[in-house]
Amino acid sequence: MLLEKQIKKLLIVVLPVMLAACTTVNPATGKRDFTPFMSPQKELSIGRDAHPGILKDNGGTFNDPRLTKYVDDMGQRLVANSELSDYPFTFTVLDTPLVNAFALPGGYVYVTRGIMALVNDEAELASVIGHEIGHVTTRHSAKRYNNQMFAGLGTVLVGAATGNNALTNSLSQGAQAYLMSYSRDQEHQSDELGIRYASRSGFDPYAASDMLNGLDNQHNLQLILANRADEPPRSDFNSTHPNTQDRVRRAYQKAVDTGIAQNVRPRNQDVYFNIIDGMIYGDDPKQGVIQGRDFLHPTMKLKFTVPENYSLQNSSEAVMARGTGPAEGAAIIFSGASMQDNTISDYANAIWKAYKIENEMQGNQNININGMDAYTAYTTMDMNNQSYVVRLIAIHHSGDNGYHFLMLTPQSKYQGLSDSLQRASYSFDKITDQEAAAIKGRKIKIVRVRSGDTIDRLSSQMAFDDYKKERFLALNNLTENQSIKTGQLLKLIVWQ
Repeated sequence: MLLEKQIKKLLIVVLPVMLAACTTVNPATGKRDFTPFMSPQKELSIGRDAHPGILKDNGGTFNDPRLTKYVDDMGQRLVANSELSDYPFTFTVLDTPLVNAFALPGGYVYVTRGIMALVNDEAELASVIGHEIGHVTTRHSAKRYNNQMFAGLGTVLVGAATGNNALTNSLSQGAQAYLMSYSRDQEHQSDELGIRYASRSGFDPYAASDMLNGLDNQHNLQLILANRADEPPRSDFNSTHPNTQDRVRRAYQKAVDTGIAQNVRPRNQDVYFNIIDGMIYGDDPKQGVIQGRDFLHPTMKLKFTVPENYSLQNSSEAVMARGTGPAEGAAIIFSGASMQDNTISDYANAIWKAYKIENEMQGNQNININGMDAYTAYTTMDMNNQSYVVRLIAIHHSGDNGYHFLMLTPQSKYQGLSDSLQRASYSFDKITDQEAAAIKGRKIKIVRVRSGDTIDRLSSQMAFDDYKKERFLALNNLTENQSIKTGQLLKLIVWQ
């Protein structure tokens, strides 16, 4: 009770000052916003300052002036029909295969080429961009920042009242994790606003529910590819984001509520498909490519293979491999850095410190991997109430180029996985110029269904070794029992 009284005294002093100056009516919702820690000017500053880092971490701006202008034109059209029609929005297409769209404070809206590949017409893209504009007009990012500040304020008060810095740090970390994503209500609200802006701008409002259904199909495909198809669905109550099928139903009803009849507005699929026809799909060879369990990089002249039951994902900073099935809970991080004329052991020690591993290295050993000097060490440590074996393998590739694997394996599974992890380490090798030149990327090809075409026939042309039909269905938001019609436009993924 003493702690509670001390906190209340502090809050009585702080809160009236905030409340008096920071409550405004939001034009998008008609409700009062309480955002004491971020003014509109601060929002602009945060977005502007964060923008270069977003580009750096997500492959930069996609280098296709026609496509980027198309997205910007659509975005500005939607903004003109929003409650912030005079606000300076910036729209960017990111050069990453990840299926994503997001917004920062200050009107910075991003769509990836990954989500553009999944979109099936112009109206669907309008629903995606409109949704992100909705996050800005409702100031969801500002509110999230505000909530984080309040969480920080609350834990500071607890720490001040108790003198317990460890408690303060623990509470702060928990609050930050809880507040990382938008709430279910915020996602529903942005869905509704995206439909509002799209319908005001002349787009088909029913496209939003179709797009959300496509995202759900893509999520289910990813579970199949990661050997997690039998994974039970997350509880809608416990999920930070709303259940996608619930969003599909809600979006459809909001489209009905606009009073616009279904199928009366053009979806302009041919216009949109003309824009993305030939667009790179998946990994850009310049950034390395994933082929099943293999990763190959034609510029860095290297390759390696991860063990079975590991699923690869490439990013601008590192290659990640996530364990599935028998390897659930395990992970591999692959990255590189300049050795700056250091020895391989010096490089390994620098990487160990860079990952902030407090435990000392154990079992330090110089080894040779396919003619390259290498170094390995390990430790055991507890993370998330589980014991892990953390092993580092550092390799001197050539010149000042050093690369490394950081392998995190639950100790209970280490014995069963150790042999395959060792094989993965020794699979690291250089590739020749000829091998590098043979590495191809994939691209989108728009095809028109001809008489006699079937889903099986078309999907067999997909440039993948596995799950061709499943990938084709998800890409085109189709079901296995759905019929296709002569003259219909569909997407294929083919080799460049």
